[in-house]
Amino acid sequence: MLRTAVRNVLAHKARLLMTVLAVMLGVAFVSGTLVFTDTLGNAFRNQSKKSYEQVAVAVTTWAEQGVEDDNALDEATLKKIRALDGVAEATGRVSGFAGVADPDGKLIGNGWSNTGSNFAPGADGRDRQYAFTDGTGPAKDGAVALDEETAKKGEYRVGDPVRVATNGPVKEYTLSGVFTTEDGAVNAGGSLVLFDTETAQQLFLRPGAYQDVTVTAVPGASDQKLLDAVKPLLPEDAEAQTGAVLAQQEAEQTEHGLKSLNTILLVFAGIALFVGVFLIANTFTMLVAQRTRELALMRAVGASRRQVKWAVLAEAGVVGLLASVIGFTLGVALAVGLRSAMGAFGGKIPAGPLIVSPTAVVSAFAVGVLITVLAAWLPARRAAKIPPVAAMSSVHAVATTKSLVVRNSIGGVLTLAGVAGIVTGAVQGGESGRTLIGIGAFLALIGVIVLIPLLSRPVISLVRPLLRRLFGVSGKLAAQNAVRNPRRTGATASALAIGLTLVTGISVLGVTLGQAIDKMTTDNIKADYMVSMASGRPLDESALTALEKAQGVTAVSPQKAVWLTLGDGGVMASAVAPRDIEKVFTLKTVSGSLSSLEDGAMAVDREIAESRGWKAGDGVKVEFDDEKTETLKIGAVYEGNELLSPVLISTAVNDPHETFPGIQDIWLTMDGGQTSANEQALVDALGDNPAMSIMDRQGIRDMFGGFVNTALNIMYALLAMALVIAVLGVVNTLAMSVFERQQEIGMLRAIGLDRRRVKRMIRLEAVVISLFGAVIGVALGTFLGWAIGKTLSDDVPGYALVVPWERLAVFLALAGLVGVLASLWPARSGARLNMLTAIKTE
Repeated sequence: MLRTAVRNVLAHKARLLMTVLAVMLGVAFVSGTLVFTDTLGNAFRNQSKKSYEQVAVAVTTWAEQGVEDDNALDEATLKKIRALDGVAEATGRVSGFAGVADPDGKLIGNGWSNTGSNFAPGADGRDRQYAFTDGTGPAKDGAVALDEETAKKGEYRVGDPVRVATNGPVKEYTLSGVFTTEDGAVNAGGSLVLFDTETAQQLFLRPGAYQDVTVTAVPGASDQKLLDAVKPLLPEDAEAQTGAVLAQQEAEQTEHGLKSLNTILLVFAGIALFVGVFLIANTFTMLVAQRTRELALMRAVGASRRQVKWAVLAEAGVVGLLASVIGFTLGVALAVGLRSAMGAFGGKIPAGPLIVSPTAVVSAFAVGVLITVLAAWLPARRAAKIPPVAAMSSVHAVATTKSLVVRNSIGGVLTLAGVAGIVTGAVQGGESGRTLIGIGAFLALIGVIVLIPLLSRPVISLVRPLLRRLFGVSGKLAAQNAVRNPRRTGATASALAIGLTLVTGISVLGVTLGQAIDKMTTDNIKADYMVSMASGRPLDESALTALEKAQGVTAVSPQKAVWLTLGDGGVMASAVAPRDIEKVFTLKTVSGSLSSLEDGAMAVDREIAESRGWKAGDGVKVEFDDEKTETLKIGAVYEGNELLSPVLISTAVNDPHETFPGIQDIWLTMDGGQTSANEQALVDALGDNPAMSIMDRQGIRDMFGGFVNTALNIMYALLAMALVIAVLGVVNTLAMSVFERQQEIGMLRAIGLDRRRVKRMIRLEAVVISLFGAVIGVALGTFLGWAIGKTLSDDVPGYALVVPWERLAVFLALAGLVGVLASLWPARSGARLNMLTAIKTE
């Protein structure tokens, strides 16, 4: 039977091509994911190990600039550590934000991982953490060194002037050297600037203080003994660990992050394989139907039902194995390509070998073979039931009334249960509601897939008159062919329905959230521009002073994030400029007046006022960040603004209590509104600082809503594989259907249907099936998008369902186009059939 199975695979290789492609793509997705994440994990583990291989003990304090009692390490403590037995070297480090401008004045790097630190040479004049490829480290104020990637992007050479921005104004330095590093910030797409130690301390902490210390041991010294000796010398909140422990912790963090990535990618690979199941099942169902006489003859000459079933499953196993071999090879190539692509998009991945683990190999082959065999199980079971007497007839077996009733009953129950779960979850809301929706969506999707053959006749019959009217005989025959075998049509349409259900659901949810966020920004902002640090760190007070003096500025207000303790609970507040706050933000006063902020009062939003029983005119005891208290009067109650904290106070009230001055962002209006000249005036006022981001209203909208579009695009890309497999399913069904109907097509040709109309008939059949699946998918996806959005409505201000009709129309149009493209090969093959040869075909 095994030889028979292999022979049948070779005999029907053309008809099994699409099945091989579907399984191959799914296996490539799985194996590529596993090899890619294994390779990344190994590279980062090796990087961690290499970074700490010379470190015996590492000390961290988390000290910050401007914070009293910051527990920073001073020079005296560093000298004590250096004096310990077994210490070869102890190096103090400070770090903070530092950004470098490119030739166009723009920031090199992504902002949040742009870092500055100190060059700390040993007795030999070298800092072992950095390998210089050109020049030397900075030895005095006014000099800096850059990592190799940053120097390359900025087109800097040793001796060139370099404009560097920290949290203060931009300053020009001379480039003393270029180095390579395995620093994580650089690998993440940022930059690294090295200063001499005194300059770095002045910029990032305070003179004579260090945030971290790394200790190197003499040969033979115990890291643990050094750790025990170092700990008593440290401030109370400082943490010390051996280099080996830190390397292990960093590796575990990397492993955790990659595990999440791995899970996400494998979920989408699973979706692609699930779609492939319908293609595989359809292929083997049609093959079994086309080989009814052959299988019956095997029964007649002595083959048992079990042998026939296992023969079909063996064919599936051979197909799965072949597809797995090709898919695994393609997956390894995909992993290599992804690694290169990350480098091309600015993500620097540590060097390391390609890791093809036994787990990746076994998983890929197990998935490929098992999915194919499981998908072929029902067709194999039907093949085993073919009676020997069927060898006397060419009539294909049809489904019994009983089997169709059972199928439709099961489908109806699953669909109703799924819809009930989705509606219940939407009404319940929250995390538990979303869990119910997930369960309900799975049941509803399975139920609809089971019911699709039943739905195909009434749905397609609605367009039959239109097809007949527009395309004549070809349209009439296409509609009849589409419902001739409802199970086959249903299986083909199901693949597209699954893909479009997910795509539509994501689109409805994404567009709705995007519009809510966009509405939030447009309704709450009057300002023309917002200024902030690209790194997300606070702005220096000098930036506010400069902007207040900028030409054309008519209103300006900083927003400082302040933590206040009000009565028995804490709350985040915004310190603002009272005179201009209503000119840059939309604020609706419920009671009192916001002008009272100028008199030292505070304003609270309506929700917090109602929850605490406050009203305008009440006095509230306030404890500031410096632990001093004052009683502030509530001067106004206003409707909440999502871009501001629920409590507003004047900067004049807040500033005397600031322990660390810092401005979250600055909002401005300008004479003439948003113009290129006004934007340039702001750039000039800030000294052309590359680290400062200036956004107009559209930029602000993009900042808040951009992540939604990015997430949508990522989802579309990950679901693309499932949609490609669905398209292959349409191609496969049509090609095998043309092969099955050779005699019928020959008869149609003989009675006058020319080649052009034969092509049109097959194309229209493909379009009808594709659109049928697309309509089911779009309807179910819209329903799911509504339900999930309903659970988020309380957390998203201004949430209102938005059905993106334009996108849905594009999805339907693309489904029709998919049908046309998928039919090109089958239509051409059908039209080129020799009518006499086709008529003689059994």
